[in-house]
Amino acid sequence: MPKVIVPPPYQGPTLGQAEVDVSAQTVRGAMLAVDSRFPGFAAQIFDGAGAMHRFVKLFRNGEQVDPGDVDQALADDDTVEVVAAIAGG
Repeated sequence: MPKVIVPPPYQGPTLGQAEVDVSAQTVRGAMLAVDSRFPGFAAQIFDGAGAMHRFVKLFRNGEQVDPGDVDQALADDDTVEVVAAIAGG
């Protein structure tokens, strides 16, 4: 079963839960599976058109997921990590 790692800035909807096991076949499906258990989670990741928000990065097994490739397949032992990209200046 794939696992989603949720960093503190995104744990509001997950009520502080940092790891969520999901039943999903794609990276997008994993985010939506978390949202089905914790409504409001996917809105932090995707905009209304389904594209990833600019300041969100997803990593599958340590490799960054291209924002245009969020429908890539997941294996049962995969881990998807959500990372908040920080802008500075």
